[in-house]
Amino acid sequence: MKMKSWLSAAGACALALAITGNNAMAADAKKGKEVFEQCSACHDVETNEKKMGPALKGLYKKGKLHNGKPVTDANVQAIVDAGGNGMPPYADILSAAEKADLIAYLKTV
Repeated sequence: MKMKSWLSAAGACALALAITGNNAMAADAKKGKEVFEQCSACHDVETNEKKMGPALKGLYKKGKLHNGKPVTDANVQAIVDAGGNGMPPYADILSAAEKADLIAYLKTV
């Protein structure tokens, strides 16, 4: 019985990872802070003051992004991937793990 429940839990975890397409369990906010260093020239996480790009302090506490979409991992990653308004696209610059780490970090600010 214990083996069966473990398999069920493992299967549920694998399904969740497959649905999100992102290994959220492995995301590391500390590594994400390092990734964010290249973003910090244009984005601030310490204050709500706009630099070249919008401040990201409390991003995940806000209801909507600047584009009006809800703040979700998928919508934040879409902005990171596509760039826009002077921000370069990072789809091919950051790895999937780096993006997951960055999102994990942004959830802490």
